[in-house]
Amino acid sequence: MKILLVEDDNFLSHGLQMALQETGHAVELSKDGAEADLLLAASTYDLVVLDLELPHMDGLEVLQRLRKRGHSTPVLILTAREGVKNRVQGLDLGANDYLTKPFELAELEARIRALLRKEHWGNQTEIVHGNLRFDPGGRRVYVDEESVDLSVREITVLELLLRRAGRVVNKDQLLDELASQEFELTYNALEIVMHRLRKKLERSQLSIRTLRGLGYVFGKA
Repeated sequence: MKILLVEDDNFLSHGLQMALQETGHAVELSKDGAEADLLLAASTYDLVVLDLELPHMDGLEVLQRLRKRGHSTPVLILTAREGVKNRVQGLDLGANDYLTKPFELAELEARIRALLRKEHWGNQTEIVHGNLRFDPGGRRVYVDEESVDLSVREITVLELLLRRAGRVVNKDQLLDELASQEFELTYNALEIVMHRLRKKLERSQLSIRTLRGLGYVFGKA
């Protein structure tokens, strides 16, 4: 996923950039509100993490201009401004979430995962790839309209692969996603989950390919 991180604190911005890159995201960094506004007008991002206290243009104005252009990109406000009034103002202007400093990195990462999930699935009632159908609400999987009995771990892995169909998903991303659901797995245990998932999806027109040293790709068989 491509994230724009708008933060003018050098220490914090570089630390967050490295942390998010380690979880598999492409992170572009901006330390200036006016620059961020130009980037958002010219490029497409999956998520914006936005500070409010910025040089040359306040973060709320950046947010307001983004929404006026009709962009629905999820925005997570990350700021030292506290109080209900500031949160309400940010949310009213179109922010999707609001986290005040100081914060725990694990909480930020969890909120980012939640926003990316919501943005990708939107209000869709089902996701169809070939003869496989996934119901995000009921968390059920069907192949040729027959229900496939998957464990919670297998569904969590499949959901991430579906969200990134055609793109490489590395093992650390999968383990992070499983950890967010309170499943602590080793690399070997993940291989077992993948083996079982492949067996259960044999009747589908899709496959999970292993790219040695890179990760997995979900797509047509």
